[in-house]
Amino acid sequence: MLAWTLRTVVLCLIACGALALVLAPGGVVERYMTQHMPGAAPVTQTATVHPTPTANENIYRRARDGHFYVDADVNGARIRFLVDTGATYVALSPDDARSAGLRVFDSDYTGQSSTANGVTRVAPVTLRQIELDQLQLFDVRAVVLEKPMPVSLLGMSFLSRLQGYETRNDELVLRW
Repeated sequence: MLAWTLRTVVLCLIACGALALVLAPGGVVERYMTQHMPGAAPVTQTATVHPTPTANENIYRRARDGHFYVDADVNGARIRFLVDTGATYVALSPDDARSAGLRVFDSDYTGQSSTANGVTRVAPVTLRQIELDQLQLFDVRAVVLEKPMPVSLLGMSFLSRLQGYETRNDELVLRW
């Protein structure tokens, strides 16, 4: 009887351990959902700054989905960005624009932009300040997209004002 109880307890512990590994952040279930669900993004995407950047340089690690994400202060509001060299401008979602204190009215949507989700109307704006760690840029041209999107884009109107940027060894290096 004792042997049967001990065997049952050990099997339960093994099953619970396996279940915890499968359901843990970054586990099998999260990787499957990220790869197979349209628009799904891992909850743990982080922009990690290299521990010892040199002067006038920021270094960010690539996220598990293959993209680079950064958290920047726009007009004092913290916003998550996907770094996108294919985006002409910094592109804010409607929610992020409101967070940054931008009031955009229907009449402000005077342009159009082709996105991965089709053509959408955009409202041109100028961002007073974008602060990315120790980097600060002022008067950055941007657009607010009419349609919601899961993450705002840090496009070329920001990146082209830097001294340079490059990717190497799963890191994005921004220099100014």
